Amino acid sequence: MAEAFLITKDHNGFPRVISILSSLLERVANWNDDLTATGLHHYSPASAISAFFGLEKPEISIPCYLERIFRFAHCSTSCFVVAYIYLDRFLLLHPSISVDSFNVHRFLITAVLTAVKFMDDRYYNNAYFAKVGGISLAEMNYLEVDFLFGLRFDLNVTPIVFGSYCSILEREMKMANPQIPSSVHCYTTEDETSSSCKQKQLIV
Repeated sequence: MAEAFLITKDHNGFPRVISILSSLLERVANWNDDLTATGLHHYSPASAISAFFGLEKPEISIPCYLERIFRFAHCSTSCFVVAYIYLDRFLLLHPSISVDSFNVHRFLITAVLTAVKFMDDRYYNNAYFAKVGGISLAEMNYLEVDFLFGLRFDLNVTPIVFGSYCSILEREMKMANPQIPSSVHCYTTEDETSSSCKQKQLIV
């Protein structure tokens, strides 16, 4: 089932997983932006000093940014699912950090870079990914190291975990009018099936 989902394309010729993932992250980022704007959510010191936090919102939208990464990274579609898994793991390990418009782009380019290196046999170097992501090589290197340590170098993804996240994204695709998700995370261990995944509370 995961294989069929990964090869599904949208009307622009991009894999549907790209548009689904960007839509999901855009909703979460906007949701956290609104919480911050209304004073319901404040950055903790740990969040403020995060390497991924930017002082300004990038002009490029999340969908365009993710499409740009796909267009130039030339990596397998599976890498974007694995990048989503890595991002989920990172946030679960660091509940003081939430995805918003100030950090989502850096999280995306770093998570995809990490996934590509773990999943694909051939890939571009950090200098190339830095250009794709619109950041300096020094920042790309720093973000990668920070992300790896933040994940505690837990990069292995079992077929069960991979399939469960594909199911999450596939459900997103089938939703006619998606709402703000009550949860972002679905962290599944090897002992769990995709139908009994643990829903984690939205990180704010």
